[in-house]
Amino acid sequence: MQIVQFTAGTLRFLDQVPAAAPESGFIWIYIEREDLSTQLPQLQQAAHRVGGSSFLDLHVQDLLNATHPSHYDYTSIYDLVIFRRLATEQEAGHELHEDGGVTPARNAPLAAFQRIRTRAVAFAVFDRLLITVHPAGCLTAKSFIQRYLGDAVQTEGAALISRSRLPASPADLMLRMINTMVDSYLELRKDLSAEMDQWQKHLLRPGSQGANWNELLVARAQLHTLEDLCEEQNDAMQEWLDTAREQPSPALSQSERDGLIARARDVIEHIQRVVHHVRRIEQAAETAVQIHFSAQSHRTNDIMRTLTALTAVFLPLNLVTGIFGMNFEFMPLIKLPLGFLITLGVMATIAATLALVFWRKQYLARTAR
Repeated sequence: MQIVQFTAGTLRFLDQVPAAAPESGFIWIYIEREDLSTQLPQLQQAAHRVGGSSFLDLHVQDLLNATHPSHYDYTSIYDLVIFRRLATEQEAGHELHEDGGVTPARNAPLAAFQRIRTRAVAFAVFDRLLITVHPAGCLTAKSFIQRYLGDAVQTEGAALISRSRLPASPADLMLRMINTMVDSYLELRKDLSAEMDQWQKHLLRPGSQGANWNELLVARAQLHTLEDLCEEQNDAMQEWLDTAREQPSPALSQSERDGLIARARDVIEHIQRVVHHVRRIEQAAETAVQIHFSAQSHRTNDIMRTLTALTAVFLPLNLVTGIFGMNFEFMPLIKLPLGFLITLGVMATIAATLALVFWRKQYLARTAR
């Protein structure tokens, strides 16, 4: 458990929860979900002493639930926001190994789609207290803690630092952390777009013998999952924003409220950008599949056209051989010494003439690809 006190532009790392929240600041308590069960009594006491209310039993279950979807709920004292962040490559690889799979290589086809794994992060937002519950080794929480610790100055056994851009409220810190989580989704868009382009090139390549449709179905399922996930995130943040507008915190000034609402709008806008991009990728995948089948049909038509032209070339030759194969005693050229050569010359002339005509009409020409 990490305890950080923000007071008037400074922060202090504490060893234990203070008796009360600072008058011009707030307390941030960071705890990993794996330790929540053992430290729940201390956390409930801290929430009651500093925040003014302990957690409801239903909300405690939400905090302990590692598979909880993005969600927003509130009481008269605190807000509860659950936001699913993107798992790191190490977490995604560990999960694939647990499922009996193999961690995909970074440059493998559709590797980014296989890395769409998420983790639930819970935020309990009081007026003067923020409690965050993270999965073990959460990169987002560690990045914030290390950022503060990196510039900290040790003073009387406590880390003290003067900062000009520290969060002004628990809600402000929550939005900053959520914004960092959303940025990881924005960065994932580049990988998804690059791999979808690679997939399209593979489908449209002239020598392509087909595609691994199982991988494509997995990719589409992952895109649908990501779209549903972002919509849940958008709904949760939109509900929180509506509550912040209708019931603003009395501990914040008007300028702080305006800044908070602006930051929340920015987070929602980033989530919507991810949703729009996912939908564009889904449309691109559908279009690539349709173009692939159209190209396959076009290649089949080219083959059938060539075979038809060749059949038309040899059809008169079959007619000539059929005529001379009839069982008659008297036929032209049969008794002549040069009859065979004359017949072969006529057949070659007919075949060459038809082949030239079909070539001029591009029935036998190779189609540009």
